[in-house]
Amino acid sequence: MHNPEGEVPQQIGIPSRFAACVCMLLIGLVQAGCQSKPELDAPRFTVSPYDQSHGELLWAVAPLRNESATTTVDPLVMSDKIVEAIEQVRGVRALPMNRTLETMRALRMPMVRTPADANKLAEALGVDALVVGAITAYDPYDPRLGLALTVVPRTTAMNGMARVETGKLDARAVQSSPTEITQGAGILGEPTSSASLLFDGKNQAVQMDVRNYAEGRAERVSAAGWRRYLRSVDLFSEFAAYRTVDQLVQAETLRLAKLQPRPKQSETPKSEKSTASAARP
Repeated sequence: MHNPEGEVPQQIGIPSRFAACVCMLLIGLVQAGCQSKPELDAPRFTVSPYDQSHGELLWAVAPLRNESATTTVDPLVMSDKIVEAIEQVRGVRALPMNRTLETMRALRMPMVRTPADANKLAEALGVDALVVGAITAYDPYDPRLGLALTVVPRTTAMNGMARVETGKLDARAVQSSPTEITQGAGILGEPTSSASLLFDGKNQAVQMDVRNYAEGRAERVSAAGWRRYLRSVDLFSEFAAYRTVDQLVQAETLRLAKLQPRPKQSETPKSEKSTASAARP
């Protein structure tokens, strides 16, 4: 016989099992979302070697010369990349490229060709140093990019001494530095450190460098990941500018290390020498 009372528990149990399955599914989705949340990594950065007790140093970038075999590269766009890379250096700031171009037009200076031009432009801008350079190779498809940079110091702040106030065109006198600098500290207005690098996207050493650079700059969950810096000429140029500026700052660090005065070896006083001689048998 059909018992309608026996169907009551079955009808009640079906919705209960369905609700339990939905709850388990929601919990699984929440846990999966929490587990897939990527950890944040701080990108690597460059630290300048200069004395910052009087503030950060101010640099400017002259428009890069195009010495590559192609005309498809825009030197001003690449110069902007150099400015952005300098802005990432701890202890150094960079003037916007438009400010430099306006000053060059005021000086009727189409290009920076000589150290005298560099010194004149740096003084007009009121900066501690001017970076000049060239694009030595460019291929947007591989990609491939070569950069050469040189820093031309204008103030003694570039030699590790107290920073000159460079807010105006006529800089004020420099205060005495707690660290004595020798005469060979470097001639102001003359090129000092340089960096010249060639980045080939097909080179696996460059690819490893790109991957290290992308740490903290590219999302791990992205389909392209760090390889997007190899697929975009704009991102690859950003990487190349950063690495060249980093190499330039490292060259400056080595230059300043050689300028540090060597400690004099202490000589034994004559009285101690005579006492020591008398104590001998």
